[in-house]
Amino acid sequence: MKGNPIAVYVKASRKKMGMTQRDLADFSGLSLHFIQNLEQGKESLRLDKVNELLNFFNAEITVRERK
Repeated sequence: MKGNPIAVYVKASRKKMGMTQRDLADFSGLSLHFIQNLEQGKESLRLDKVNELLNFFNAEITVRERK
């Protein structure tokens, strides 16, 4: 699956849990619009909300320096 690694991770994790985007929005407390935009790889997302969603999946962002 190509695309933004966070979007790919969230979508795969959501599907693995058998959740719809609406389910994820309801359980995470984030808006359906935010979930949709994130899974589509929109670049204008708020990092605090991305972190909140990753916390839902017990995941975090790791920053690596490019070589």
